[in-house]
Amino acid sequence: MKAEIVKIGKMLYDKDLTSGTSGNISILADDKMYITGTGTALGLLTEKDIAETDLDGNELKQSPKASSEKFLHLAIYKLRSDIKAIIHCHSPFLTAFAACRQELSTPVISENVLYFGKIPLADYALPSSLQLVENTSKMFKEYSTVLMANHGAIAGADSILNAFFRIETAETYAKTFIYSKFAGTPVPLNEKEINDLEALRAKINGK
Repeated sequence: MKAEIVKIGKMLYDKDLTSGTSGNISILADDKMYITGTGTALGLLTEKDIAETDLDGNELKQSPKASSEKFLHLAIYKLRSDIKAIIHCHSPFLTAFAACRQELSTPVISENVLYFGKIPLADYALPSSLQLVENTSKMFKEYSTVLMANHGAIAGADSILNAFFRIETAETYAKTFIYSKFAGTPVPLNEKEINDLEALRAKINGK
């Protein structure tokens, strides 16, 4: 588990999805959570930087101090049994929308509709606060990728690699949307095109 987190941390850094000591990564397994330690740089992680906690957030063994946002990760895990890994980062283009307090919902590329439906915005709260936990975790009742107002983005999935893909794909959508405004006037998909994509998403998901 720790090796997987170290690998994904470097991938996030190499893809310019994280900088400095911002962000955190976790995996849920064997009734405990593996999560990056507080103040660690995701691009320079070693296995010694990964904390272990129980499902109440208590640190286990001689673990480093867990990320201050461990309770947000735990709240999402408790809400969604299908989520086994979470990535929170401050990737530039997603965070630009978060800074503007704008959700990503304009259907200008098919992937956004197909993979996300939309990427909603959680209300602002002080980082690491219980209010942040409440505001953000409740969005996971319906979505798996969420913007955090004036903060960043967070995604959960059934594996750490799929959580990475969600962040990477969402960042690409945000970047494309911003660039499209410089290229001309973005043209949203029409109602029929959206309905067709939603039907395809349901088929892919077996619903």
